[in-house]
Amino acid sequence: MHMALPLRKSSNPPPYATRSTRFPMLRRSRVQAIALCAFAVGIVIFILSQIFGGSEGIPSGTPPVVIVTVLTPDLYSKEYLNNIKDNRIEYARKHGYTTFFPTVADYDLGGSPTSWSRVPAVRHALTKFPHSTYIWYLDQNSLIMNPEMTLEGEIMNPKKLESLMIRDQSVVPPDSVIKTFPHLKGANIDFVLTQDKEGLSQGSFVIRKGDWAKFFLDTWFDPLYRSYNFQKAETHALEHIVQWHPTILSKLALVPQRALNAYSKKELASPEGAYKDGDFVIRFVGCDQAGRSCEGEAEPFSKQWRTAFHQR
Repeated sequence: MHMALPLRKSSNPPPYATRSTRFPMLRRSRVQAIALCAFAVGIVIFILSQIFGGSEGIPSGTPPVVIVTVLTPDLYSKEYLNNIKDNRIEYARKHGYTTFFPTVADYDLGGSPTSWSRVPAVRHALTKFPHSTYIWYLDQNSLIMNPEMTLEGEIMNPKKLESLMIRDQSVVPPDSVIKTFPHLKGANIDFVLTQDKEGLSQGSFVIRKGDWAKFFLDTWFDPLYRSYNFQKAETHALEHIVQWHPTILSKLALVPQRALNAYSKKELASPEGAYKDGDFVIRFVGCDQAGRSCEGEAEPFSKQWRTAFHQR
């Protein structure tokens, strides 16, 4: 008997039935909807960032300048220090700046003279106000006298700064062989200060935020320099590092003393550095020494700045 054999499968099977296109269409619609939603969300985020944020990730309302003044309550009266603070606050309010008033006691100076406190104070300000472009350090023996002048317009504007820069100038007059560079551009300057008759005057200086600023301040405040017991403490330390570190000198600009740091005493100033009416700042350098009074020397100018600020 012959058994029926199973049918052999064809080597050419029939094609599969065509799939319904309904589901791919649904998937494409869903992808399109998700893409449109993502695009809409992106547009909303962009608009909000333009309204509530600034360029380069700078939050809206960030003050462009921070004015730093280290206070010494043990050395000056409360009335005098309040006058100094009012001066900075009113000026800052006028131009959208902000102020920072640490005290000498806020910093561990390791036994160094208290004048060193300006260096960690500025470093502190860079951390506290990371988005602000400039830190302006101004000693507590100084007053801002011209409320119409702005730091960005009168000092730090690149073209203005190039017109002010003292080029090929001995860092420590009159005989220092190390001189300011003659071909620097204003846009490349990160540190601006003045000279008096003896050398660099760091009672009023401006530093631009950035990695270089942190490096410079950390170098200036290095314990090695503080251990040297320079005669003029941080002033001579600054003159040392500026003269022997081209990385620092290449970012420095000296400007005329009256541009940023005019002195009340002509005999202590550079040849053209004594204060005149209309100058930006007056500084009573040395007023804390025996036989002088910061409160007394500042009093007539305190009346002037309040009158000038309230008239405009």
